[in-house]
Formats: sequence, C-alpha cells, structure tokens
Amino acid sequence: MNRDNNHTPLKRCSMLTKRIIPCLDIKHGRTVKGVSFTSLQDAGDPVELAARYSENGADELTLLDITATLEGRSTFLKVVEEVAAAVSIPFTVGGGISTERQVELLLSRGADKVSVNTAAIIDPSLIDRLASAFGNQCIVVAIDARFTGSKWEVMSHAGTKGTGKIAIQWAKEVYHRGAGEILLTSFTADGSRQGFSLDITKDVSCSVNIPVIASGGAGKPGHFLDVFTKGQADAALAAGIFHYGVVSIARVKAYLAKNGISVR
Repeated sequence: MNRDNNHTPLKRCSMLTKRIIPCLDIKHGRTVKGVSFTSLQDAGDPVELAARYSENGADELTLLDITATLEGRSTFLKVVEEVAAAVSIPFTVGGGISTERQVELLLSRGADKVSVNTAAIIDPSLIDRLASAFGNQCIVVAIDARFTGSKWEVMSHAGTKGTGKIAIQWAKEVYHRGAGEILLTSFTADGSRQGFSLDITKDVSCSVNIPVIASGGAGKPGHFLDVFTKGQADAALAAGIFHYGVVSIARVKAYLAKNGISVR
C-alpha cells in the first residue's frame, strides 16, 4: 500500500468538508490535560466524555494513551471497548502501538483507526506493514513537532526526545509509506490556547495528498477558522477547551458555517 516515492502530490489546499475532533488524552484510564503533556490535570472519565461529544456534534474522536510508550505498556483495550459501545462516530486510538497484533486487537474491539508515532520513527517500515495489512484508511501517523528556533523538529516518546528529523520531510515520508492521515501536533502551541501553528500546518498540508489533522493551541472559534483557511488543515483537534467548557463544538461549527467553512 506504499506510494511511489517519485510521485509528487498535487498541492492540496483542500476545500473538502472540515472535521472537528475532540481529543481525549488518557493516563491510567482517566482523561487528562496539561501543557505540552506536562502539569497534567484530571478532566474526567473518558467513556462519559466520549459519549457526550458523540451526542453534541463531534465528527470523530481521538483517544491517546499519552504515557503508553514511556511506560512500555500496550494500549488499553477495555477503554476502547467501552467507548465503542458508547459512541456512534468514528474514533482513532493511539499510544504505544508498535505491532500488527496490537492493531488487530484494537480494531476488533471497535476502533476505526489507529495512530502510530514513536514506533514508526524507530522503524519506519511499520507504516508500510500496517498499511498493507489493514489498509491506508486505518493508519494515522502522529507527528509531534517543536519549533527549535530554526526548524520544526519531530519529537518522540510523548514529546520528550528530539529526533533530528525535520517535520515536513518526515510527513512526506510517512505519506509515501502509506499513511492515510497525519495528526500534526505543535508542541510549541499545545495547551497555550493562543492558536494553532499555521505555518507548519500549511507546509505539511500542501506537501502531502492525504488529510492533515491540526492539533495544539486551540482557544476560540477563530482559531479553527484560521487553521482551515490559512493553515489548510482538513480537520482540527482540541482537548482542554472542550473538556472544560471554554467553547462548545456547536459554537465552533456555527462560527465556521457563518464564515463560509463547510463542516460535517
């Protein structure tokens, strides 16, 4: 399922219908939220939150076990099963996924897609194998990027380790290897509520011919408009502002519709 490396994708700048995706960062079975994955605070039961978002207009959900890689644990299956039973929208699961068997188990318990990150950095051929075994549509590659002053560097191990990889180059590689989507998180903006990192989002979005989900920095409806227009993202992911009621999904969607953005 990998793509020809000689192929240069058309510049996307997509006007497809946009998606709003709440993210549940999960640690030890509880939803948490912090800044750049630090200073974590409890944000509630993931199954209850997932059900609420499903009812309140979320287009998809993302569940990330944010300490799975660091602690060497496999991704939680019980939470996945319970969320699958509680929601009527697609959801993606990530955290500590490094084998075909883990993906098989997650999909069998109700996940629609899986997200890989550190394991794919360590062994990029994992992307090829997963895409071949399960189809591109199931495989999301998460890219955590931090601006170092001169470049956007890919981070691994829940953002704790620099890799030396340049974010846009890694995005192109995962696209060619068969990723179906890219989840691009700006660690520079994460938790700031000052807006998405529009420059790197646009660069990645217009360099690959697959959907790009922007993450990190959402604080108000205008930030979603910016990331869809200036950042050219296909979807936008947020956590804290939804968990703590800063803004609702309905309000974001109404604002986008008022400003000419087609949302699901």
